[in-house]
Amino acid sequence: MSAIQINNVSKTFTTKDGTVEALKNVSISIESGDIFGIIGMSGAGKSTLVRCINFLEEPTSGKVLIDGRSLGDFTPGQLRKQREDIGMIFQHFNLLMQKNVLENVCFPLYIQGKKKAEARKRAAELLGIVGLSDKQKAYPAQLSGGQKQRVAIARALAMDPKILLCDEATSALDPQTTSSILELLKEINEQFHITIVIITHQMSVVREICRHVAILKEGEVKEQGLVSDIFNNPKSAVAKELILTDRGSDADGWAGPQEEILSGEKIRIVFTENSAFEPVIANMILTFKEPINILRADTKNVGGIAKGEMILQFMQGNRQVEAMKEYLLERGLSVGEVE
Repeated sequence: MSAIQINNVSKTFTTKDGTVEALKNVSISIESGDIFGIIGMSGAGKSTLVRCINFLEEPTSGKVLIDGRSLGDFTPGQLRKQREDIGMIFQHFNLLMQKNVLENVCFPLYIQGKKKAEARKRAAELLGIVGLSDKQKAYPAQLSGGQKQRVAIARALAMDPKILLCDEATSALDPQTTSSILELLKEINEQFHITIVIITHQMSVVREICRHVAILKEGEVKEQGLVSDIFNNPKSAVAKELILTDRGSDADGWAGPQEEILSGEKIRIVFTENSAFEPVIANMILTFKEPINILRADTKNVGGIAKGEMILQFMQGNRQVEAMKEYLLERGLSVGEVE
């Protein structure tokens, strides 16, 4: 059963300059226990969509269902109760600066009516889970960005949520810290079977942690599916752009870009586990006796699997391009066009 079902959701805002269609007939199904990415550049509608998921914004049309129940049918009291099952973490942490780490995690428990001793015991357990047992008495100003986000994650877990919404949660962090936070979220997903929704503009975040992804542009879903499938064979222009401009922290094998010496056709190839046992490019050049320009080459982590990718350019006047593409496909590589 889907934990979150978004059915034909549209959201229109009225401003002094007219109406703005932030979301246009968005439909997404997020399975229970999944780590689902929602990605798009600024203005794509990501933040509006995440606010519709917990009904902080009510859709203009369409439905949002949590565990099969439409949030639009809830009374205000039922909606408040439902939100206890939906934790949130943000880009800027939103910690209480005048409270120490332990009290920050206790805060939602106090609101729920827990007694101080019980709340502090639970908060200490959660700080252990996020690796901050030794920081209980520290204040947010004394913490690094990664530590602040770990406190925010512990606080979000305090209510035992079924769903965790992460709105640009790693955007303010350096690449190494981002990786450690994503690893923590994966551990939480596995340990507690919490459904996690990652809102981001960074393709590196999606391919490192998410199993499924929806790609938004101008309020519309342009492509969605398994991250591995979209990484191998992106179909929409926005997916291709996000992948080609992805400069993640793991791209140590980066070998470019090289200057384009001739204006031949360009393709993107992805090496899978089955295509990494022979020197495919070298053998292709020997077979067809045609030179190839390698514009870019690197290795990226896609859901814990290392995948190599290259941007190749055929030489102008090459009449064997289609046969060479077929050669690559026969050897298990994914082959896609580059605009």
